[in-house]
Amino acid sequence: MKSVRMPVPGVSLGCDYNPEQWSPDVWREDAALMRRAGVDLVAVNIFGWSNLEPSPGEYRFDDLDEVIELMHAHGIRINLGTGTSSPPPWLTTLYPEVLPVADDGTTRFPGGRQAWCPSSPVFRDRALDLVGRVARRYGNHPAVALWHVSNELGCHNALCYCETSAAAFRSWLQGRYRKIETLNEAWGTSFWSQRYGDWSEIQVPRLALSLRNPAQLVDFQRFSSDELLGYYRAEAALLRKHSEIPVTTNFMVTAHIRNLDYWSWAPEMDIVANDHYLDHRLGDPVAELSFAADLTRGLAGGRPWMLMEQSAGAVNWQPHNLTKAPGEMIRNSLTHVARGADSICFFQWRASAQGAEKFHSALLPHAGTDTVAWREVLKLSETLDRIGEVAGTEVEADVALLFSWESWWSAEGEARPSQAVTYLDQVHSAHAALRELGVTTDVVPPDADLSRYKLVVVPGLYMISDTDAQGIADYVAAGGRLVVTYFSGIVDERDRIRLGGYPGAFRDVLGVLSEEFAPLKPGDAVTLSSDQKATLWTERLRTTTASVVATFEDGPMAGIPAITRNEHGEGIAWYIATKTDMSGILAEAAGLENTKSDKEVVRRRGTDRSYLFVINHGTTPVDHPARGEDLVSGKRVDGVLTVEAGGVAVVREEVS
Repeated sequence: MKSVRMPVPGVSLGCDYNPEQWSPDVWREDAALMRRAGVDLVAVNIFGWSNLEPSPGEYRFDDLDEVIELMHAHGIRINLGTGTSSPPPWLTTLYPEVLPVADDGTTRFPGGRQAWCPSSPVFRDRALDLVGRVARRYGNHPAVALWHVSNELGCHNALCYCETSAAAFRSWLQGRYRKIETLNEAWGTSFWSQRYGDWSEIQVPRLALSLRNPAQLVDFQRFSSDELLGYYRAEAALLRKHSEIPVTTNFMVTAHIRNLDYWSWAPEMDIVANDHYLDHRLGDPVAELSFAADLTRGLAGGRPWMLMEQSAGAVNWQPHNLTKAPGEMIRNSLTHVARGADSICFFQWRASAQGAEKFHSALLPHAGTDTVAWREVLKLSETLDRIGEVAGTEVEADVALLFSWESWWSAEGEARPSQAVTYLDQVHSAHAALRELGVTTDVVPPDADLSRYKLVVVPGLYMISDTDAQGIADYVAAGGRLVVTYFSGIVDERDRIRLGGYPGAFRDVLGVLSEEFAPLKPGDAVTLSSDQKATLWTERLRTTTASVVATFEDGPMAGIPAITRNEHGEGIAWYIATKTDMSGILAEAAGLENTKSDKEVVRRRGTDRSYLFVINHGTTPVDHPARGEDLVSGKRVDGVLTVEAGGVAVVREEVS
């Protein structure tokens, strides 16, 4: 297992800094304020291309030199961007073929960011020329602690439908399938007379007059993720040629971006880093934060990771941009730390006066330092210093939740049983139920080694390979406990339906067979024999070897099993064939009482020490058994820890 060399010891505080937006006088003021605020790490040159190369072949590094030396003089380490995240206007003016094309065949123009096609050889050549120059100039600078490749790769331009992308897609397909006959079989092209006779006939899946081929859509997602990963590798290889500094880029493990399969990306990172912003379009943004942190830790293989970006207050890109209440920024930050982050960074340092993000919050707000927001920053900095000794420890979890970007892509295809059924809804619901029960969850891929977990949860895993399905069945047969939710196991990796009845790959381990889906309209509900309400989904289910836990009392499937339990080998597997409160089944499967709480409890453990994080998201004090020292307050804890409403505690536990 690859070790992780974090850019700064302890639990560091960091931020993005965009000095190109400010004068040198402001740079000096900012450096002094950063030191006052305890900032350890700044990301610079993220959007620096047009400053470093203002015209083709004309390079100007004086400003960046000065900023790096200024930070170095103030003891602040640098997370140095390669500057390639958005091309300068001269590049797309000279080479308009670099511009990306949407699925309707229209070009997307400059004026925003990421106006480039991931398959463009022109963009890659010019970008790598810049990367090489930056690497040679700063690769051995003592202030530079981390390389930051591009920025949020694929946030806007992951899927490009231009002719250059089409040629690259055909090449990718030839590498995957080798023979055109194999592709035809994998895509099921006998349907609707889509059979291909030559690779040249294949196009990217632009908008069509009807539904498009779902297997082609999934392969295009795979190709697009691989294409950007190839770009990342090209930049990283140049950086490693000229420097021994760790290399990473910022993932976007979040509810609204899904285009990159980060399971394939994570092994390429020296440090796994993620950007996360509370999404107030969701029912429970804080619960989603915990899920995203657990998934990021899964990508890091359980090792410490970086929160590369979060907001100090409101963002500017949601329909309603809510600010954070006093104490909320610390709770959010320590939730990430509890779940494995050893570096807490923000976008950005100083709030912009111009540009598209001028209303995005920052550590230093428009109103300056005599503000509640600034005092919150100082308090967070002090708190991170107090808990710095937790760095390097790992999160303790004995429950796993399986997650797959490929399943996300395929489950939300154009034609499916219900547009109201979404992959993340099932994933978030399962994770949130575990969190409310006080269970810390590892989020892992379908091919993970499950042997050490006492419970594995499989929410809505629509697509799964035979090999991965067998691994899950073997886990149960060996004594494991499994909970599977509806619309799981339906197709193989080609998006081909598993014939013989649903839930396909999981029929035997669950001991059930479903003949027919019967989705409910949004807003409709049915009642279960357990007195629970259920929505969105029912199905015509019968048991083969399973016992019935609950049936549908009414609705289209009245009298039909809704929740089942099956003994398989030495283990037990439950199936939940509807959208309902999963807490009871999950508590039974995990061997817990079905009691919910507003307190979030996570433990990080090292070889000779452990730390108990208790975060109170509620409006009243909560108690939790603990013994040791609360690093946040500095107080001794003898048996019972009381955390005030909205408060946080990190207890260095006594070894018994």
